[in-house]
Amino acid sequence: MTSATTTTRATVRAYHQARFRGDVPAAVRTLAEPFRFQSPLLTSDSPHGHLGGLDAFLGIVSGVDLVSELYGESEATLLYDVHTSVPAVGTQRTAEHFHLTDGRIDAIRLIFDATPWHAVMRAVTPS
Repeated sequence: MTSATTTTRATVRAYHQARFRGDVPAAVRTLAEPFRFQSPLLTSDSPHGHLGGLDAFLGIVSGVDLVSELYGESEATLLYDVHTSVPAVGTQRTAEHFHLTDGRIDAIRLIFDATPWHAVMRAVTPS
């Protein structure tokens, strides 16, 4: 493993662990400016905008199992299962692709089936 790959691994692991323990300041420290986040439900150009709803999300997460992790010099991909307390969602298989510049994450693309989340979002969002 090259030193750049080791840095990528350390940064992405630090972000992933901080996010799922709800430590927004620690997660933000791994992110670059400018920053871009994309998912089937949300896009953001701001680290704080991306992590803004984290507390509510973690309120329904009962566990996370890392299935696979792949690291390169300036990119990484994590595959994991997010276990939720929402019966309509259950366990959500998720892939997350990271791009890094100078050892910090400047882009994240989150990939998952958003179909079950639409009903959940309608139920919690006033019309």
